[in-house]
Amino acid sequence: MKDIVLYPSERIDDLLTHDLRIIQSDEVFSFSLDAVLLARFCSIPARGRLLDLCSGNGVIPLLLSTRSKLPITGVEIQPRLADMARRSVKLNHLEGRITIVEQDLRTYQYEVPPGSYDLVTVNPPYLPKKIGMVNQNEYIAAARFEILCTMEEVIAAAARLVKSGGKVAVVHRASRLGELLSVMREYRLEPKRLRMVHPRAGTEANMVLVEAIRDAAPELRVLPPLIVYEGDRYGQELLDVYYGKRSQLQD
Repeated sequence: MKDIVLYPSERIDDLLTHDLRIIQSDEVFSFSLDAVLLARFCSIPARGRLLDLCSGNGVIPLLLSTRSKLPITGVEIQPRLADMARRSVKLNHLEGRITIVEQDLRTYQYEVPPGSYDLVTVNPPYLPKKIGMVNQNEYIAAARFEILCTMEEVIAAAARLVKSGGKVAVVHRASRLGELLSVMREYRLEPKRLRMVHPRAGTEANMVLVEAIRDAAPELRVLPPLIVYEGDRYGQELLDVYYGKRSQLQD
């Protein structure tokens, strides 16, 4: 802990699972529920390599490390966020298992051989740049809006980097589900598992989790909806997932 540097506005938070800690900053980046859901939704292979694109401060690689001993790479384009992720990896003594790469995913896909990974996870920017007002904070804007990469660019990179038969898991806005499925299929990623996330029972879904397999035949399983809140608190399934009592969102 003594050799971990914190910069102004940064803090160390508990990750609420397996005694992990993470460096965060409200001025730069703090993870949200969607990252936790994706890390618990994706299917972890028995062997191979794992990759997280749009890795931010490294929350998904950290969470994946609680489910697998396989090597994990996180790719993040913004230097400060990549540095936060590296320091969080060091904080948790996971340098031997997690590697953070500071690079644009659009170029990283050509830096390694095609099909280098068995699982790719992606929590991409949700909003097209032309929609809404882009936040003037460059870090928050890049996390929310397709400024540094579009949906198609993210899916194209994931499709190139995952092996045939490997899996790509994505969390996105429910309102863009049709576009997401179409782009996945365009790049030979066949959607296999889908779960809608609803804030409360009786409300419309606001998030969706999708897992696809490269070069697979069509057959989509639509899982039961995930309800986030029961009254004013998280539902029991959410609590179990968030606090690490359940390693994966149940099928």
